[in-house]
Amino acid sequence: MGMGKDIRNLIARRASKEIKNGMVVNLGIGIPSLVPDHLPEGIHVFFQAENGVLGMGATPLTGEEDGNLCNAAGYPVTIQAGASYFDSALAFGMIRKGKLDVTILGSLQVSEQGDLANWIVPGKRVPGMGGAMELSQKAKKVIVLMSHTDKNGHSKVVQSCSLPITTPRCVDMIITDLAVFEVRKEGLLLLELMPGVTLEKIKENTDATFILSPALS
Repeated sequence: MGMGKDIRNLIARRASKEIKNGMVVNLGIGIPSLVPDHLPEGIHVFFQAENGVLGMGATPLTGEEDGNLCNAAGYPVTIQAGASYFDSALAFGMIRKGKLDVTILGSLQVSEQGDLANWIVPGKRVPGMGGAMELSQKAKKVIVLMSHTDKNGHSKVVQSCSLPITTPRCVDMIITDLAVFEVRKEGLLLLELMPGVTLEKIKENTDATFILSPALS
């Protein structure tokens, strides 16, 4: 069973706080695509998509979609004043050159070392690794948004990934429906609890070893 709309928006709203004025940001599909709807007033950000758009706006209203204008997942988007279009080669040139300030991705698992596993469940059909490999290696900050546990109740924040790794040691921050973690050299740091969540619940549902932020200890 998937997460409800309210929880997905709660995670996206927390992620929006990591975005500062003037940043260039790439959003993955799923929960990350909700982030633009939660940006505070007065924050102007250039959202980039691998298919060749820079300057995407909020999700269009039903009936107001432009059939020629979509993000990398094929979902309709709007654009802001000053937006530009280009081919995928230039889009990936921007990514590989390190021009993205932040990438916000979904994931299947993240390890306590910041390893990202988000591209395949062995035995399931998958279209390919996509841009996640380049984005996770080259963006200045990598933020993962995901449910804390999978549909079987197993922790997705793990000691070491059991699924194939997309990129090792690349994740800087993990935001789930239970908690916010930072990946640091000294280990995984529990930064915040989501509203109504207890530390006990996080301990019960987290396979990874983590340390508490001074604010929580």
